[in-house]
Amino acid sequence: MTAEIDKSRYDEDGFVVVRQWLSPGEFAELRDHVDRYIREVVPGLPDADAFYEDRSRPETLKQLQRMEQDSFFADYRHHPAWKAIAEGLLGEPAHADGVEWFNKPIGTHHVTPPHQDNFYFCLRPPQVLTVWLALDPVDEENGCLRYVRGSQRRGIRPHRRTSTLGFSQEVADYGDADRADEVAVPLQPGDVVIHHGDTIHRADANRSATRHRRSFAMVFKGLSCRRDEAAYARYLEAAKTLRQEMGLKS
Repeated sequence: MTAEIDKSRYDEDGFVVVRQWLSPGEFAELRDHVDRYIREVVPGLPDADAFYEDRSRPETLKQLQRMEQDSFFADYRHHPAWKAIAEGLLGEPAHADGVEWFNKPIGTHHVTPPHQDNFYFCLRPPQVLTVWLALDPVDEENGCLRYVRGSQRRGIRPHRRTSTLGFSQEVADYGDADRADEVAVPLQPGDVVIHHGDTIHRADANRSATRHRRSFAMVFKGLSCRRDEAAYARYLEAAKTLRQEMGLKS
């Protein structure tokens, strides 16, 4: 697909897939540094940066935030290929605002509730997107992402609190009409799906007995974005309250 076709599909659907986006060498380097970070850095991270299904079982690690505190990932935020694709879709200069890792561990029932990223980010105009890179084969069995096609064109929906660590808010009125518009997105390692900050998406639990569902993602904000600080403060307080109720430290 050409960049023009990609942007047209992104603008219409709220997401777009690019197959085998990184070269094999670039993909291997990134995967090796993710593994190093998990092995060497994660054991010393606070609860707010490393989420587990069960903290007493390291194999249930399910989400990492603020990976840019590591020098490799601090530099990786400026990777020209990632920056170029984000700016091409946003139509303006942009910078990476967050480096994240996600997993659906084997043997856990970790469902990702339907949500809009920009409900958390609180950015206006909503010139923000996430580039989500599959590190494993991702399909319906192990919990691929499911997008509500075109939902970004209808703005932010009402959200309500959840008990899911890492996804403390969900679309409150998610219903049959949304499910009818869902598109499941299976990916192979090295594929990316890029979604608009207002696009509703969710994921089922990992039903595989043998396969994780790992991914690496970066959030890009356009130059025109401004944060609603009051709304963002309310979100942060809600997320902090959830962690405290779960017995976790900030």
